[in-house]
Formats: sequence, structure tokens, C-alpha cells
Amino acid sequence: MGLELQDEALGFGDIFKEPEGYFPPPKPPTFSEHRMLSGDTLSIRLVGSHPLYCIPLTVKDTLIAQRQFRLTFSDLEGYLLWNAARTISDFLEDNASEWVEGKDILELGAGAGLPSIICAIMGAKIVVVTDYPDHDLIDNMQINASTCEKFIKKQPSPLHVEGYKWGDPTGCICRYLESPSEGFDVLILADVIYNHPQHHSLINSVKMTLKRSKASVAFVVFTPYQPWLLEKITAFFPKAEQSGFTVKKIFQKVMDKLLFEDDPGV
Repeated sequence: MGLELQDEALGFGDIFKEPEGYFPPPKPPTFSEHRMLSGDTLSIRLVGSHPLYCIPLTVKDTLIAQRQFRLTFSDLEGYLLWNAARTISDFLEDNASEWVEGKDILELGAGAGLPSIICAIMGAKIVVVTDYPDHDLIDNMQINASTCEKFIKKQPSPLHVEGYKWGDPTGCICRYLESPSEGFDVLILADVIYNHPQHHSLINSVKMTLKRSKASVAFVVFTPYQPWLLEKITAFFPKAEQSGFTVKKIFQKVMDKLLFEDDPGV
């Protein structure tokens, strides 16, 4: 007997049902523009909300900036195009001949999927863009992939959208590769390591999907939006080293302006 039938049988009716208007309506999607180094401008659709994380509304970007490494949150998260996504997109566009052209590329925790779209435009062989398997998130990535397809010269498009939870089996991701057991040449992790409770699962996913080759690399770029958690966030890197990866810092970039309006300070 279901809950509603139990309530009815006991004479409670629907007293446990939330009144109309109890839950706020879902926020509509928004759009943000990204200007490529080539001069082309991409319109990126951002979901209004999704169920993953909550971060305080008082948090904003500190000027400590982007830190990128290489390995040999309210609904706020949903409607922003994060600085790390823009930074790694510019880096990969500027270094496409080395890290993108002809490569098999995977993005984990992609959000709107901007870096993956850039890689598809810049000549990647295969690009798989993934995020948590929530319908709104995946549908939004698919919309962006379709909208930006006009910029992708290679047809059919090498860009594939999949829902993926860190730590899960990787068959749904690797099936796009010519040799699924070999893994990807390049992984992109843009502003995902702040989810420090999931470091173990994230590292396991990297281990399962990165090609075992000295030429393969996982780019990890992040901004310390929560400076009071910086120690826990950056613990990702020693954990990765303990798992057999070599970690190398590539660059640190100071941003021109803050991403959030109110900042509790470093």
C-alpha cells in the first residue's frame, strides 16, 4: 500500500501534500557569451538550476586566480560560466596543435561544456563531454553541442554528450573510442576539485579513462572560490600522486575581476 493510500485509509487525506506554490518555480536558463581567440563568439546556454551542490551566496571569486596543473553550491553553480572553463578553453585553443588536434578528449564535470566544444572546433578526433546524469544538465549540454555545431568543421561532429557519475564504470564513455580499452589522450577537469568529498571517485575515473601513456595528460584547472577550504581542495593533488600520477604546475593566472559580488575574504 502506497503512502497516499495509507493516508486515505487512515483518514488523513492529503494533509502531508505540499501546498501549491510551496516549491519555487525552476529558474529559466540563461546565456553567456565566450569569445574565442579566433574572434568567433559562442553563445553558451546555462541551466537555471540543478540538484548537485549548494554554495553560499556570499562567496565570490578571489583574485588568487586560476591555478592549472597537469597529471602524467544555492543554484549558483548552474547559471554561471565559470572562469576555469574559460581559462582552459583559451589554453587549449592556443595550444591546439599540441593538445587537441587528432586527440581523443574527455571532459568530466563539464557543466555547460565550453572546453569540450572548443576542442571539437579545434580539430579533436573524438570529444566526450560528461556531467552528473541529471536530465536538465545533460539536455543543456546537448543543446549547446547542437547550437555550436556550425563552428565545427569535422562532420559528423566528433562531440558526444553523456551522463556520468564519477567512480562509476566507464563503458558509456569509452564506447566512442576506436579502442575503448586504451582510454583518452586528454582529460579536462575544470573547477571540479572543489567538490573535495568526491576526490577519491574523481581520481578513480581519471585512472579508468586516461590512456596509459607518457604523452597523455589530465588538465586540472581551478579557482579558489572557497578560500577557507583551499587546503581540502588542493589535497586532490597529493591524492593523485599517491594514486600513481605525476603532478606538474603549468601556470597561475590572476583574474581581472571578481566572479561573485560578495566575498567573505581569504
